[in-house]
Parts: sequence; structure tokens; C-alpha cells
Amino acid sequence: MLIAKKIIVRGRVQGVGFRYSTKNIADKLGIQGNVWNETDGSVHIEAQAESDAMSDFISKISMSPSPYARIDSVDSKDIPINEHLHRFRAL
Repeated sequence: MLIAKKIIVRGRVQGVGFRYSTKNIADKLGIQGNVWNETDGSVHIEAQAESDAMSDFISKISMSPSPYARIDSVDSKDIPINEHLHRFRAL
């Protein structure tokens, strides 16, 4: 079943390769969506995938895909599916 999530990651996640590492994980898992930095220092992810892939994605993000990042919190909530997404982009 295809699901979509809005994920907010807080900690030391900007300027440490976190978006690039997140994109690599998304590409390996077949995740569609976008990741970008927010002005408050967090990283915002909107992603959609099959539920098993999404669980794996969130788990890997929570363990910090970048060796220089530090994750303080990962919050996610369901959002509507975006029919126009066909790949994952780091913005």
C-alpha cells in the first residue's frame, strides 16, 4: 500500500551531508519525494512509498545516514499522496 509522510528531522542536520545521504537511501529504497533545509535548522522531508519501504526509510533516517549528523528527533505524520512525484530530489 502506497503511503506518504511529512518527516521533520531536528539536530545537527544541516551542513553535514544529511540531505545527500537521505537522497541516497531514498534512491536505494525506491522512495519518491523531496528533502530540503528549513530556516530553523531542521530538515523537512516529504516522501511516499510502499509501507514497508517507508518504515525502513524512516528507521535509516533516524539512525543518521550522515556520519557527521546528530539526530535529536524525527517526527512524521501522514500526508496525501502526490501523483506528480516520480523520483526523490534534494532541494
